[in-house]
Amino acid sequence: MVQDVVVSVLLIGGALMSLAAGVGLVRFPDLLSRMHAATKPQVLGLLLFLLALAVENGSWLLVPILVLCWVFQLLTSPVSAHMVGRAGYRTRHLRRDLLTLDELDDVVTRAAAAPGHEQERPGSPAGDAEAGAPGDAATTGEDTGTGGPGAGSPRRGAPGGATTRGESGRSS
Repeated sequence: MVQDVVVSVLLIGGALMSLAAGVGLVRFPDLLSRMHAATKPQVLGLLLFLLALAVENGSWLLVPILVLCWVFQLLTSPVSAHMVGRAGYRTRHLRRDLLTLDELDDVVTRAAAAPGHEQERPGSPAGDAEAGAPGDAATTGEDTGTGGPGAGSPRRGAPGGATTRGESGRSS
């Protein structure tokens, strides 16, 4: 009886964490906050589900496998969130007005100004506006004449109507 109550509480807690992650993905305004909502409650929700499974099973034989599952989740979730955030930042798919402090702006600006940055990427034609690297026409607001995003127009497919660097209203 007590075991069933503990398992139920753990399962409901895990389900609520997963629900919170889903609601955060829908409700939050930009990539960085959505990424936060997807990773933080999801890891705790998985832990609660795995604990419920361990309590229900009642055997120590399953515990190493459950711990291994959770360790892999703890290792992969921050790395994937970091890579998505980095790609979103570099392609300007975020709302700068929501940033309190932008520590990467100077680093990205210096990297864009570094010699050799304008080298052609393998498999990418020179001047490809869809490449989205810092300093490219797609991110600086320069008009490429190819009909791509430019002159401060909103980027297509950007969550929350993220805009290119050349648009006014950018907060530092």
